[in-house]
Amino acid sequence: MEFVFKDSYDISDLIDIVQILRGENGCPWDKVQTHESIRSDLIEETYEVCEGIDKDSPEMLKEELGDLLLQIVFHSQIEREKGNFVFSDVCNDICKKLIERHPHVFGEVKVKNEDEVLKNWDAIKKKTKKQENYSDTLESIPNTFPALIKGDKICRRASRAGICENSAADALKNLSDEIGRFAEEVSSPGVENERCQSRMGDILLKICEADRLMKVDSEKALTYASQRFTDEFKKAEEEITSGGKKFDELSQDELRSIKDRIFSGSTAIR
Repeated sequence: MEFVFKDSYDISDLIDIVQILRGENGCPWDKVQTHESIRSDLIEETYEVCEGIDKDSPEMLKEELGDLLLQIVFHSQIEREKGNFVFSDVCNDICKKLIERHPHVFGEVKVKNEDEVLKNWDAIKKKTKKQENYSDTLESIPNTFPALIKGDKICRRASRAGICENSAADALKNLSDEIGRFAEEVSSPGVENERCQSRMGDILLKICEADRLMKVDSEKALTYASQRFTDEFKKAEEEITSGGKKFDELSQDELRSIKDRIFSGSTAIR
């Protein structure tokens, strides 16, 4: 394939470039890649897109969306070589899915609000994916999802069966009770690590349920909290260093005071 240099390229050029890179006279690295070998790249690029969103950076978002698009085209090219499908088939399928799941836009269905849109979407999705009961909807959640994202989805889908909490207050009370029981259990001698892991998992799932009722994204909440912790830790260490000390030179009282400030999100050190 002869490549034509341009001042501006579009999606068809990206498809051609990837095909050339994978071709006989292409790049030695690109030619030997498989779905499995670049699987982690797809995940990493997705998270970098999220970082561009979190940083509210149009330039970063534009670049990272391009990197993510490359991954989609690359995986499509691998399947093209196998004779299974091409990139245009991917585009065709998602277009048909969007049309089918928006009958209130492309059909005659009438909706009053966002909740009715989501209800119709779920009903259509269950029908097309042949999900006959609530268990099917839970089992369809990929195990490859990050645990908090999967926990959020499980709680949301289980709530459609009416078995989850009805209020955030109830969910938080159950969470508090669960933590209390766990605290008593771990205070006893000989508690096994496997038991602790199981109980902690129950607590995390109850947190997901409380988040659902408060309309909080568990994954995003923990991501932002982790970043705040990192920022506060850095400030604390800089102040300690400026005072001519290091963490391992502080007294237990000093460490406890700094810990309280870091976990509370304060910008000062007592």
